Amino acid sequence: MEFEHVPVLFNEVMEALDIKPDGIYVDGTVGGGGHSSGICQRLTEGGLLIAVDRDREALAAAEKRLEEYSCEKRFVHANYSDVEAIAEAAGKKVQGILLDLGVSSYQLDNPERGFSYMQDAPLDMRMDDSDRLTAYDIVNGYSKDELTRMIREYGEERWASRIAEFIVRERAESPIDSTGRLTEIIKAAIPAKARRTGPHPAKRTFQAIRIEVNDELGHLREAVEKLPDLLESGGRIAIITFHSLEDRIVKTEFERRLDPCTCPKDFPVCVCGKVADVKRVTRKPIAPSEKETETNPRARSAKLRVLEKL
Repeated sequence: MEFEHVPVLFNEVMEALDIKPDGIYVDGTVGGGGHSSGICQRLTEGGLLIAVDRDREALAAAEKRLEEYSCEKRFVHANYSDVEAIAEAAGKKVQGILLDLGVSSYQLDNPERGFSYMQDAPLDMRMDDSDRLTAYDIVNGYSKDELTRMIREYGEERWASRIAEFIVRERAESPIDSTGRLTEIIKAAIPAKARRTGPHPAKRTFQAIRIEVNDELGHLREAVEKLPDLLESGGRIAIITFHSLEDRIVKTEFERRLDPCTCPKDFPVCVCGKVADVKRVTRKPIAPSEKETETNPRARSAKLRVLEKL
């Protein structure tokens, strides 16, 4: 299966990064190379792209897709939160950083990866196949309370407790080893009336399991806190989120960076001496156009936030 991924908010990202032809740019979630293609088109032979992904298949696909461009390219198998590895690959401060969060179209559509509730496959959901924890381990090993917490917190699912109860009951008969069986269990747990409205009944639970398997929110917090330190003055960081949990973390960390003062709120003046080293590029997050959501429904919930280093 070919690694294809339609880059969301493509034109908006290119404008937000304000790409300099001889600059150094980091795509921390290179995927199939969609956004990176746009970056490389704007770089000369003196420019450098640092392509990062925890998915080896994504890196291989991106390397093939980007080989036609003349800029220098360095491919790094790492998580975007591995700031040391990214800094080592860059060698100095960079002019732009992009994170396009969530799961790619390829990962969703490839049944072997076990990300989708639309196709029957082994329970996996690892973005990096060298990681040990899989969806199978979580579904068959977590306690009812742990499952409830995960599904409620990461899936924002109102039926979390009931879904966890059904999972525990079913796995007592035999291990739950496929996405198809898990989907049917989730459907059975959610009352018929609730299933008639909203997204697919398994969507939120699958999202929760995927986030847990890959520790997505933990890596995101670390990345958003540390990555701006790699930017030179005038450099920009652009982050695309796809659900409220991601966007809340990005918004909170950006606000903390914009207002780093740690003095008690009742102090008349700041005495900690901490001042902002970034500024907003956009006050409100950028959303996809109606035209884009019509052609790419997966872009519907996307939000782009951008900061610039002072």
